[in-house]
Parts: sequence; structure tokens; C-alpha cells
Amino acid sequence: MRTAPAQGRRATPRVPGWKRALRRDWRLYSLAVLPVLFLLLFKYVPMLGNIVAFRSYTPGGSMFGDEWVGFEYFEAVFGDAMFWRAFANTVIIGGITLIFVFPLPIILALLLNEVRLRWFKQLVQTVSYLPHFMSIVIVASFVKELTSLDGTINAIVGAFGGDPVNWLQEPDYFRAIYVISEAWQTVGWGTILYLAALTTIDEGLYEAARIDGANRLQQTWHVTLPGIRPTMMVLLILNIGQFMAVGFEKILLLYNPLTTETAEVLSTYVYTIGIKSGVPSYATAIGLFEAIIGLVLVVSANTISRKMTGASLW
Repeated sequence: MRTAPAQGRRATPRVPGWKRALRRDWRLYSLAVLPVLFLLLFKYVPMLGNIVAFRSYTPGGSMFGDEWVGFEYFEAVFGDAMFWRAFANTVIIGGITLIFVFPLPIILALLLNEVRLRWFKQLVQTVSYLPHFMSIVIVASFVKELTSLDGTINAIVGAFGGDPVNWLQEPDYFRAIYVISEAWQTVGWGTILYLAALTTIDEGLYEAARIDGANRLQQTWHVTLPGIRPTMMVLLILNIGQFMAVGFEKILLLYNPLTTETAEVLSTYVYTIGIKSGVPSYATAIGLFEAIIGLVLVVSANTISRKMTGASLW
């Protein structure tokens, strides 16, 4: 026999789902407080400084400047031959880095995935990871030592009867030196992500491919690469987003007045104009232009990737 509900009893108010989740997992959410504060203080709040690009600003004055000048600095930027040289160098170095450095972690991960000697695999992983944890200053010092007149490279050249070359003083060699050093420093770290992605591929797919008569190369092409394609596309989008922000620290440490023609990129040009020359409004205009290009590249790459492969950041 069902009893009638008590008269006058009020229904329990329904707590929103996000409040229940916050109340239940508040310890977990508390871990995000510091990262969120970091993003707000060092990523979003500094965006307010972009107003400097539209005002006449002098160091030590108000951040909002003394006078509204509109697009005056942008017009000066687009008419600056030095800016276009730095822009061209950025595109060339960024393009070469993306084309040659991006595939290397994928190739190394595929090769390590075929290694059956556990100790050898761990040795290669350790040796390739170490450069990532080195300071940029140490990496630049290694590069300078290797390419100096009495360095290792010139010793090898001399052993074959060649004349020593001061590699970092020659504009034609700078881009190659930068890309090679970037590959040496980053390839091992990138391999970690692809090796992790390889562990998620169902072994049954390989078994089915072997039953169909596929060899190791065909298994890699038809099973392995499609299995890690989402990871590849996400990392490609992130790399494209950093396309215009070519390694500022390393280039700043390696280049010199003799190699400015091929080594000056937008990030170092902004540093030169804004800090050395003391024209922050002009430098901010360049930085804002660079950021807009980066945003367009990320959105475009994400849209194309989502339509063609189904993998995207959002």
C-alpha cells in the first residue's frame, strides 16, 4: 500500500551540477588555482599593454601613453625595410624548422618502436632527451665551441684538407646552424609524445594486418601512422602557432652584426627596437602584428585539420 506524500513537504532544491562537482572535487580543482593565476597575470593582463601600439608612449610614463596616434606606428612598420627583412628571415627560418625538424620526432619514435633490445631503446631515449633539459645558454655555448675556428667541425674539415671557416661569422651558414641545433635540442623531447601515442594503438590491428599479409612497412603506413595522426595534427597546429615566434633566445645568443642579414627575426628586431633603441610603441606595433599573424595561422590550421582529418584543438 502506497502512502500519500506528507502535506506541506517542500521539494529539496536542486543543486547545480557544477556546484556538486566543485563540492565533491574541490581538492582537485584547487590544483588549478596557481596555473590560472599565472595565465591571468603573465598572459592575459599584459595584453592590455597592446594599447601602447596606438599611443605615443615614453618609458616611465603612463602605460596608456601621452597621445593617441592611431595607426601611425603600423604605417611606419610597413614602410620599414628592416622590418620586412626580419619578417622574411622569420618566415624562412620558421618554414625550414617546421619542414625539417617537425618530422624528426615522428621518425625517431617509429624507429624506437621497432627496437626489441630494451636497454638500447632506453639508452637512445636518454641520450636524445638530455639536450632538451639544457639551458639555451649552454646549447649556444656548445654551438659556438663546435663552430669556432679551432672547434670540432673545423678540425674535421682540416683533416680532409679543407681550410677552417668561422661558421658563425658567415651569413649563409647561420640558418643551417640554427635548424641543426634546434633539431638536436628538441627531437628527443618530441619523441616522448609520439611513443606515448603509439602505446594506445590496438595490437589487434597489427594482428589483422599480418593476417592480410602486410609487412612491417605496410603495417607502419596503414596502422601506426593513422593511429598517431591525431597527436601529429595537434602538435603540428601548435608548431604552426609558434611559427612566427622563432627561437628568440637562441638567435639572440648566436647572431652578431655580421650575420644580421640572415639571422635577424621579428622577435630579436622587437628586442632591438623596444629595449636597445627605447621605442616601445613601435616595438609593440610589430609584436601585435606578429601575434595577429600567429592567431590567423593557428585558426586556419585548426580549421583545415578538423575538416581533413577530424583532429583539432577545438
